[in-house]
Amino acid sequence: MFRSRFCVCVLCAITAAIVALLLLLGPQSAHAGDTTPKGPVSFIGDVAPILKENCFSCHDAKKRKGKFDMSTFESFRKGGEHNNPVVDGKPDDSFIIDSVKGENATRMPPKDSGAGLPKEKIAILEQWIKDGAKLDGGLTVKSDVSRELRLRWKPPAPPAIYDKFPAVINALAFTPDSKSLVVGGQHELVVWNVAEAKVEKRIATRAERAHAMLFLPDGKLVVAGGRPGQEGDVRIFDINAGTPKTVEGAPMLDGINDKAVMLKQLLDADDSVLCLAVSADGKKLASGGWDRIVNVWDLSKGIAEAKLEQSIENHADKVFGVSFTPDGKFLLSCGFDKTAKMWDLEKKESVLTFPDHQAGVNGVVAKGDGKLGFSVGDDNQLRAFNLTGEAAGKQVRAAAAGGKGVFKIVQDPKQPILVTCSADQTVRLWNTESGAAVKTLSGHTDWIYAIAVSPDGTMVASGAWNGEVKVWKIPDGTIVKEFNGSPGYKTPEPPKK
Repeated sequence: MFRSRFCVCVLCAITAAIVALLLLLGPQSAHAGDTTPKGPVSFIGDVAPILKENCFSCHDAKKRKGKFDMSTFESFRKGGEHNNPVVDGKPDDSFIIDSVKGENATRMPPKDSGAGLPKEKIAILEQWIKDGAKLDGGLTVKSDVSRELRLRWKPPAPPAIYDKFPAVINALAFTPDSKSLVVGGQHELVVWNVAEAKVEKRIATRAERAHAMLFLPDGKLVVAGGRPGQEGDVRIFDINAGTPKTVEGAPMLDGINDKAVMLKQLLDADDSVLCLAVSADGKKLASGGWDRIVNVWDLSKGIAEAKLEQSIENHADKVFGVSFTPDGKFLLSCGFDKTAKMWDLEKKESVLTFPDHQAGVNGVVAKGDGKLGFSVGDDNQLRAFNLTGEAAGKQVRAAAAGGKGVFKIVQDPKQPILVTCSADQTVRLWNTESGAAVKTLSGHTDWIYAIAVSPDGTMVASGAWNGEVKVWKIPDGTIVKEFNGSPGYKTPEPPKK
């Protein structure tokens, strides 16, 4: 479902230049190869980032490989199968240093995960141990290291203009009046006027990427996202409040520090949050993400008193989609564990599992009458399955929904239409009653990761990997507007033949 790109040519040129410079200056430098840290070494400022980047994937509170948990200072000092990983004042006698310097199969990080720890980072660990392996003041031995690192991290400002690369569009949502479209950017949300394809305003965010967004009945915007592998969050914004500044001719709101804009943070997670759903009555909100956990909040008393109702661990891997049944009593979810599931919110138990995709399941929704669930996945199929009766969890029908993986599925709020998007660069419309394909909307030139239907039910918007955003009329499939969702980005001219 996810991919990354690299600019190899530029990287090679930079690397070559650096190597040449080192060859020229190396013999003349009095400190060439000196990796000794300059000044005192801080556990939380210098050591903890090294541990999180290189060790936490195997040695956090959940995985604890070798019974070694590094998520707190206390558990790190305790060690695992090898006790006393750190001997105060003696780096040469410390198991952690032996591990990162090792050349055999016991080297950490393991050889199959890539290159070992650079010499300068090993030097930081050694100096910290030599100085007594102390914990910074203001922290306790039980402080969660990942959370402390997040608290100290300062998000960068969004690009004034996207002059090099476009933003990957992972999420978008129409405003309640169907006149504007909120598009996720790089550390920002961008509000576009649909009729004019013009930026109305921008909202700076802590999250590097928005992976899901929706409007609540009161007009407030809920956004789920984060920094991959670093943190995840669910936050509620008022995009019509705050004091903006002007950036490239458009108002920019502060969605990080301005409390009039960023109203509430509901969740602080260790990795990105990928999906959201709100119940039909607006009283419950759900999210899911990389940590496998589905969280459900009670919003019945308003945003200010939003309460985490339950955290559900019903999947064995990442959660890609959530959806309430129309009556709000059950929650559908799906994920990388190749299943879609249904959870009874009152009884707090799983009531069905749908395994027929036999591949990652990327999106799920419940039919308007609550009788069927619809799911899409990496098997390129749109599948319908029963939610009620003796046949609950059994497939009703399936249809090819793309030539490659299908990423999202949403319902038209006004008519019996499902909308899907795919890596085959198409958006497809389906009849919810018959399961028949209604239309295929083409024109994108890259994988389509995000779709949204306007609240009035007349338009569908889609966003792609390369920043393309297209808005179509649902009745006839004609284009309303198309633009790149990255302010200031100019699409490169195609190569001349």
